[in-house]
Amino acid sequence: QVQLVESGGGLVQAGGSLRLSCAASGRTFSTYPMGWFRQAPGKERESVAAISWSGGTTYYTDSVKGRFTISRDKAKNTVYLQMNSLKPEDTAVYYCAADRQIGASAMHLANSGYENLYWGQGTQVTVSS
Repeated sequence: QVQLVESGGGLVQAGGSLRLSCAASGRTFSTYPMGWFRQAPGKERESVAAISWSGGTTYYTDSVKGRFTISRDKAKNTVYLQMNSLKPEDTAVYYCAADRQIGASAMHLANSGYENLYWGQGTQVTVSS
């Protein structure tokens, strides 16, 4: 059974930093893209960042470019999201996701619908002003 477990969320002041981690189990994800989505209250879930299976290609939504960095450790089956210069508008539940399609691109994950991905349970990130 595939499991994605996020950690690292919390409360931080604007301008601060957080690092999210997502540990995957139940399958070797080294040949699948992984990424992060977020959902703020009253808004739709949106893709934030994604990384290819090799780690060589990344995707970021425009609002986080230059502030967030996605990375992965294939040996640990773990993906990370380093979030710097956080803003109140970054407040949301952050979800880790893994593609169900082997060898897919980072962009494929970022554009995939809910049913095409594996999901973690989410971790709350709150940025105070």
